Amino acid sequence: MVTWFWQRKRPTSGALSLRSRGDFGGATRVDFEELAPDIDTFLGQAAYLQLGFFETLSELIAHTPELAQKESLSRAAGAALEKHEQLVAVIRDRGGDPTAVMLPFREQLDTFRRATHGVRPEETMLSVHITAGMLDDFYLALASSYGDTGRRVARILRGDDDRQAIVDIIAAKIDGDIEWQSLLAMWGRRLVGDTLLVARAALARRELRIADEEKVEPVFTALMAAHSRRMDDMGLAA
Repeated sequence: MVTWFWQRKRPTSGALSLRSRGDFGGATRVDFEELAPDIDTFLGQAAYLQLGFFETLSELIAHTPELAQKESLSRAAGAALEKHEQLVAVIRDRGGDPTAVMLPFREQLDTFRRATHGVRPEETMLSVHITAGMLDDFYLALASSYGDTGRRVARILRGDDDRQAIVDIIAAKIDGDIEWQSLLAMWGRRLVGDTLLVARAALARRELRIADEEKVEPVFTALMAAHSRRMDDMGLAA
């Protein structure tokens, strides 16, 4: 029976943590250098993910009746679009065609977006907050493998995501309502597997050896820890 790295017992100490935003320590760079995909794959996936977050948030705006919530969602959508446009600019500055660079990942990432689209608007809001947070952290960790271009991408990913209002909307929804709390906690846990599979697929396209698993496991453990903190901030059990 295979035990995935996110299912293993987490060490209580000595684990490599994701670096704080802007800190490109050597440990993360060494771990990912051999496993990082080619730079066009990295940029194409990162840019298309942000476009997907923008599209999902835009759909939510259209189906949200409350004006204050529409305004909050519009800020988050604008932040995702801004990140997308900045990543597209990086691709162009390298002489690439953004559409051609993103296109190979459209089907896979659209499938992921559909799989994490909830039946209820609150589920979909939670999906964006959780999946975007985890994947921004993951691509930030990968960025240290790409020199100056990676540092530019990291600055983009560190930009304000304007998702705090989404957190507030969800927190207000579950306040004093055990049914909503249980429902959204369960949904948040479901999102983890799909999101980590997207992150794993972003690595160099070859079968990971045991030594490779040992390199990436601490980073995925850190992604899980950050996920737990996001859930805690909303009053949800991870």
